[in-house]
Amino acid sequence: MWCGVSAALWPVRCRSFLLQCRNICSGNVGRKSVVDGVLPSFRSVCGEDGVSLSEAIREQHGKDESVHKCCPPDVVVFPRSVDEVSALAKICHMHCLPIIPFGTGTGLEGGVGAMKGGVCFSLRNMDQVLDLHVEDFDVTVEPGVTRKALNSYLRDTGLWFPVDPGADASLCGMAATSASGTNAVRYGTMRENIMNLEVVLADGTIINTAGKGRRPRYDWPDETSQSRKENAGYNLTNLFVGSEGTLGIITKTTLRLYGIPEAVVSAVCSFPSVQAAVDSTVQILQSGVPIARIEFLDDVMIDACNRFSSLSYPVTPTLFLEFHGSERSLEEQVNTSEEITQCNGGSDFQWAKDEETRSRLWKARHDAWYAALALRPGCKAYATDVCVPLSMLPQIIVETKEDLIANKLTGPIAGHVGDGNFHCLMVLDPNDPDELQRVHLFTERLARRALAMSGTCTGEHGVGLGKRALLVEEMGAQAIQVMQSLKETLDPKNLMNPGKVLQ
Repeated sequence: MWCGVSAALWPVRCRSFLLQCRNICSGNVGRKSVVDGVLPSFRSVCGEDGVSLSEAIREQHGKDESVHKCCPPDVVVFPRSVDEVSALAKICHMHCLPIIPFGTGTGLEGGVGAMKGGVCFSLRNMDQVLDLHVEDFDVTVEPGVTRKALNSYLRDTGLWFPVDPGADASLCGMAATSASGTNAVRYGTMRENIMNLEVVLADGTIINTAGKGRRPRYDWPDETSQSRKENAGYNLTNLFVGSEGTLGIITKTTLRLYGIPEAVVSAVCSFPSVQAAVDSTVQILQSGVPIARIEFLDDVMIDACNRFSSLSYPVTPTLFLEFHGSERSLEEQVNTSEEITQCNGGSDFQWAKDEETRSRLWKARHDAWYAALALRPGCKAYATDVCVPLSMLPQIIVETKEDLIANKLTGPIAGHVGDGNFHCLMVLDPNDPDELQRVHLFTERLARRALAMSGTCTGEHGVGLGKRALLVEEMGAQAIQVMQSLKETLDPKNLMNPGKVLQ
């Protein structure tokens, strides 16, 4: 079986083509010569300026924000419409050329590296906001539209899109990785906020996962409900959300929007221990407080943020909290939360109501990556990403901190404590092989520690290149076999972002 088909099923006149596919896919024929041969076809689709062989451009599109080495594609194409994406995909499919979708390159698991060369589809020129329906709370966007660009576009409508992974990522890229972020505890992840997707499959076929133009309405007894009034067929939308470019290229996504809160209040609270901070989080959620954000920083991380952002918070485990709602509801939320945190030893409360103070507080949280890097100038950073049940969070954080100390590693901890997701921001010298090995072994121990506690090896970064083996351990052989079957059905030639997610 080569390229997903049996040679016995092909007529004799097609076997030469099959042999070509076999040789290309196995690396027996120089891929460069194949790419050179199809360049005129690419240019006929997206123009002379829409195709680049520049080494600098190819390297730019061969790496994301992870520690994985750059694997540049053979060529980068810049389609301007879904029809051009489809036409280019058909060319690649005919010549067995791998396809790697590229949004903004802000991923953290090596998801854009061209492991087998091929063609990078850079989607930045498809940057239109389409079909905004203010009264229905939804909007459709192309893959070049980023989170910040969408919210800027929505500024005067009274609506916003709250999923916030920190980076100004492409919204279709966020769909592809099922991104999350600081607001997930109230508004959910990308998976809960996508109503429909337009996807180009490996052979160029264009599909709409909920039907062309469909915008299934939501049943909203309150603004946090995730119930959707749609029950037609298989849930294809969620099949492609989180598929990381291995099943198709997402060229449009229809998103759920929310009303901008009438009032917002933020707070910072220090705790004597990790346990006290997590206990407060659990009790706040159990009390029914619809908290919008609740972020945890350990003592090392808060110290780094103090230094980097010129703050003066106590160097102890700390929670950053934010509440959204009406003026009256916020007063009740704040009072309940403050009472709970005080019962758990929380102190040094600093409430922020004005936008300037709140922005400074959350900027410090979003700058945690740069604050961690500043601990060791000249080094690189790598963000781990695991998620466990809330009840297990204190244990895994304590064990992880002990592991860091024992192995002399720098890894301040920050996390979306409201949903059990946290990160060690590993700061390392990439030129030190011994430290690289210690970091690699630490991240594997951390992931397996999470799995042993009924958690997951990735809460929001995705599997990409680095966590394929861990995915097998997490899901089990039978589930992986089903995934492989789905992959082979949709992409029998294994052209879509090969080498990612599945081994």
